Parts: sequence; structure tokens; C-alpha cells
Amino acid sequence: MVASSQQIRQLLDRLEQLPPERVAEVQDFVEFLAAKERDEAFATLSKVADQVAAAGIKPMTSDEIDAEIKAYRAERRAARS
Repeated sequence: MVASSQQIRQLLDRLEQLPPERVAEVQDFVEFLAAKERDEAFATLSKVADQVAAAGIKPMTSDEIDAEIKAYRAERRAARS
């Protein structure tokens, strides 16, 4: 979920009203949440990688990945036209 501009503005307004030590606490909490998101994303990616390996699927090379990305982008552009 992406925060709306209004939500961000309201949060910033509230932050501006806090004393510096509370702003530092908020910053620590936001950094904690960001780390948690990264950890969860890594766990999901690792799980998928394990499933791919267990299925015996050969890893793609960086050239193959680039080709897939270019093909996907071309399909999206064509669909918009």
C-alpha cells in the first residue's frame, strides 16, 4: 500500500510538532519497519528461489533476464498503442 499525499502531509505536520527526541524515536521506528519489510521480502525471495531450485529449473543469466524485461516492456508499449 502506498500512502497518499494527504497522509504524508498529515504525518509531516505531526512530526513538525514533536520535540527533537521524539522525532529521533519516530526515525528509529521507521528504520525498524523498513528493515522488517526488507527481511520479509528477502524471505519471500529465498522461498521462491528454493522452490525454483527444487523444481530443477536452471537459473537465468543476466542476458536472459534483460531480454525478458525488454520483451515485457515492448508488450506493454504495444498494448498501450
